[in-house]
Amino acid sequence: MAKRTIVTLPGDGIGKVVLEETIRVLEAAGFDADYVHGDIGWEFWCKEGNPLPDRTIELLKKHKIALFGAITSKPKDKAAAELAPELQGKGFTYYSPIVSMRQKFDLDICMRPCQTLPGNPLNFIRRGKDGNPEEPVVDVMIFRQNTEGLYGGVEWTNPGDQVYDALMTHPKFKDNFAWCPRPELAVSTRIFTKKYTSRIVKAAFEYAKKRGFDKITVCEKPNVIRETSGMMLKIAQEMSKAEYPGIRVEDVNIDAMMMWLTKNPENYNVIVAGNMFGDIVSDAFAGLIGGLGFATSAQFNPENGIGVFEPTHGSAPKYADYETSIVNPVAMILSAVMMLEHLNEDETAGRIRKAVMEVVAEGKVRAYDMLKLRGTPDVVNQGAASTRQMADAIIAKLK
Repeated sequence: MAKRTIVTLPGDGIGKVVLEETIRVLEAAGFDADYVHGDIGWEFWCKEGNPLPDRTIELLKKHKIALFGAITSKPKDKAAAELAPELQGKGFTYYSPIVSMRQKFDLDICMRPCQTLPGNPLNFIRRGKDGNPEEPVVDVMIFRQNTEGLYGGVEWTNPGDQVYDALMTHPKFKDNFAWCPRPELAVSTRIFTKKYTSRIVKAAFEYAKKRGFDKITVCEKPNVIRETSGMMLKIAQEMSKAEYPGIRVEDVNIDAMMMWLTKNPENYNVIVAGNMFGDIVSDAFAGLIGGLGFATSAQFNPENGIGVFEPTHGSAPKYADYETSIVNPVAMILSAVMMLEHLNEDETAGRIRKAVMEVVAEGKVRAYDMLKLRGTPDVVNQGAASTRQMADAIIAKLK
């Protein structure tokens, strides 16, 4: 087999260090690949007015697979203020490069697993029926539609005549918002399409079928957001009858899910949702299995073969400035495991996952979050492992 080429997109802040340690783990596991660097993030917005340069897009087109660290995003006004002086006032507008990447390559299928690692001191614990503490096993895959919905970027402040006139044709807008002066009006759209809603729902069904689960849960709000949430629920129900008769569809509203996931998280295995609600529910479930230090994701397009694998944490820039990095690299490492599984490198993926699980279960080496310490520079002196020490412990298990 030809050696693979992986595009590395460290991005901003802690993305750089967790990606570096992850590559060390991949190499120690024997994954034979060439790594090519791609420019992305805040630095390139400030210098070039584009946080996702065309040269990086070309790398992704050519090599297809990328490991992504993290990016910094800031509100519109702050982004404009940090643009290089020679670029200001020239019409540059900041858009999140990861959102732009998803839309550019139609990376519409996002998988976010939240699975209990035995021995993790951050695992969710509740009081059982007998009053004693119990630790339910969380094993859920969230399928998040990744390119549409509220993150689609179709927005206006002080909308122009065509947009405003179109909005005024809707009785709900005319009755409830016509009073508002147009310069004081901001509008965001929530767009679902049948094609991409069907694709994410089908991906959820296929995963349920592969794992032997007998239901998927649609986590939306169709009783209020009738058109978009209603479309996803209807597609799921019709698909169940026509293609997956052995897998039923459960309908749970996003607000109710926030309650149920802390009462009986073991009841959920496959959840499908739109972009915003998928983001919310995946972060909520991540809190049950250790937080963002353990939260991973894969996003891909089954048609063009492009896939990007990333932890769901942010860039945490204050930690990036510490002399010794203290952040937990497990989320990035397990995102690389998802990449290996995507590439059918199952043996290597399994070895790395097993090594991570052994380190967590053993408990001798723990990052500051696992020790429930505040993320201050001196946590290493309090017994917390540095980012490199966590990676070293995983590598030692591989050997």
